[in-house]
Amino acid sequence: MFKKLFGNKEKSVSLSAPVTGEVVALEEVPDPVFSQKMMGEGIAVDPSKGEVLSPVDGDIVQLFPTKHAVGIKTKSGVEILIHIGLETVAMEGEGFEAYVSQGDKVKAGDKLITFDMDLVKEKAKSTVTPIIITNSDDFSVELNDEKQVTAGTTKLMTVNNK
Repeated sequence: MFKKLFGNKEKSVSLSAPVTGEVVALEEVPDPVFSQKMMGEGIAVDPSKGEVLSPVDGDIVQLFPTKHAVGIKTKSGVEILIHIGLETVAMEGEGFEAYVSQGDKVKAGDKLITFDMDLVKEKAKSTVTPIIITNSDDFSVELNDEKQVTAGTTKLMTVNNK
């Protein structure tokens, strides 16, 4: 009882969509690392706009030097990877601009990264953007069944403590 009243752990974390676009089931992502959930449970979005917003309040624990991916950790320990497009690491940062650095604290809705959609379409395998809970073995992940999502407003998934 007291633990419930005074526990400092969040019981669940709600993630808003980090990008605007059409939802793609993780199993349908044309990359086995994501589709076979080797990185963890999650969902993907085929973006219609080249802007990534933070889906949660948390800390930036990783910003790849190529700015194609960012890792966020919430207060309750949920680790989220947002990977913009597929095989975008080969672009070596071209067309990507980061607005955060490793160690920054962010609020849900903060702008993290912008990217040139046309350049990604031209130079990468796909614009599909996986949103992965990299430590999903420690949590239960509930995906919402929205088909179209708006960055910062549409709830994408809920991550619950097991």
